[in-house]
Amino acid sequence: MNKEQCFQLGYIAKVHGLRGEVTVMLDVDYPEEYEDLKHLFLEQKGRLVPFFLEHFVLQPGNKVLAKFEDLDRIEQVEELVGSEIYLPLSALPELDEDQYYFHELIGFEVIDETKGLLGPVETIYDLETQDLLGVKHQEKEVLIPIQDGIIQKVDKAAKKVYCQLPEGLLDIYLED
Repeated sequence: MNKEQCFQLGYIAKVHGLRGEVTVMLDVDYPEEYEDLKHLFLEQKGRLVPFFLEHFVLQPGNKVLAKFEDLDRIEQVEELVGSEIYLPLSALPELDEDQYYFHELIGFEVIDETKGLLGPVETIYDLETQDLLGVKHQEKEVLIPIQDGIIQKVDKAAKKVYCQLPEGLLDIYLED
């Protein structure tokens, strides 16, 4: 399993107690979709390693109390703190017709309502402060915020993202 076939579910925030439990922070909109997990992948030294779960109990605020099989002491889980948690893309819940996952937008054409066709989405930047589309336009990368008001519509069938760029945004990237 490699990262391209997965999505980041969250990360291990801290150790909980002395018997090998950890607190996991989830980076998802609907944590309840994942409460029946039996296994997950942790990134360790650049590789995804499978870990099997004894329990994965939802807590308030996108937190989970997790216990891995065969890890029963604090010393065994301390080194896991900070590890990113991944699941295969196939574990993503089905979305409604008008909803989408960011990774699905890779390769979609971006069309601005005044400038027309800008180019393809080449990457998604999932930053703490803001999510951005990395779009190839005139041989340069243009970063477009993924926000209501800027992203007007996503047509999954046509593989197009319709947007209304703020005045001057494109000019910033095209200046030499």
